[in-house]
Amino acid sequence: MSFEFATIARQAAADRTISDNEVRALRGSGWADGKMTREEAEIVFATQHAIENPSREWSDFFVEAIQNFVLEGTDPKGFASAEEAQWLIAQVEADGKVCSMTELELLVRIIERAQNVPETLKTYVLGVLEREVLEGTGPTRCGGELSDTHISEAECRITRRVVFGQTSDRPAAVSRREAEMLYRIKDATEHKANAPEFKRLFVQGVGNYLMGFASHSSQVSRERMLELEAFVSDTSINIGSFMGQMARSAPNAFGMIFGEKQPSAPSRDDLVAADEAVTAEEKSWLDGQIDRNGKVDEYDQALLEFIAEEFGQA
Repeated sequence: MSFEFATIARQAAADRTISDNEVRALRGSGWADGKMTREEAEIVFATQHAIENPSREWSDFFVEAIQNFVLEGTDPKGFASAEEAQWLIAQVEADGKVCSMTELELLVRIIERAQNVPETLKTYVLGVLEREVLEGTGPTRCGGELSDTHISEAECRITRRVVFGQTSDRPAAVSRREAEMLYRIKDATEHKANAPEFKRLFVQGVGNYLMGFASHSSQVSRERMLELEAFVSDTSINIGSFMGQMARSAPNAFGMIFGEKQPSAPSRDDLVAADEAVTAEEKSWLDGQIDRNGKVDEYDQALLEFIAEEFGQA
């Protein structure tokens, strides 16, 4: 870390403000190589907590810098380790809460852009979003909205990005945990001034959980990616020889890995079709969610109509 970088950041924290010129100077002095060290990242976080009314220039730099540190600072690139996730949560919670839309945008952006993140980070971000809506407080609220429990348009957009994000519980599909969060929010805000977008989000999210398909191999863990990268970079391994030995010793496994269709293996289309059907277990789950408030409300009705239409029964 350069002396100039530290000086600018600490002065900004002391002044509780930072100019666009100072932000550009930070980019040039401390991030010229495109990498962010942990020491620099912690100074950036301390500055974020200290300054008041940050400019767009600062907010963009903050999100970009911390995202770079978390996802690009260690191998494999694009993954957050358990340690990095804990560090990120601790930095955000240093003042006791997620204190700004900028920090929330950072968390959501990492969920969106990462190849995968630890369960602790997914759980934390979903919890932040739910508390904001149910308690009526947090970075997406301001002024007179603090005491009113409803879901705003901004919260709908953010929730959609997390639930349908690349590192969601089920990539390209909604998990039961996420669907239950949508139901809790719906039940708590049914008679409130919710943004019109929420009904669409609720129906699409829960409907996706009930009928969506997600491959169990669609996400690669950070640990598995490290193994794969180590294998590929190991010049002592003769790939041709390895493949030849594999084909001779385990011809059936060799064929499966490279896509040779096995008679008993269901096709992807078969798996998709099976997952589109609402199972007895899923129906029981849905009945339980609807029964929680003792009636079929307008959101439940919209969901049921969506399911019926998908099955050609509407």
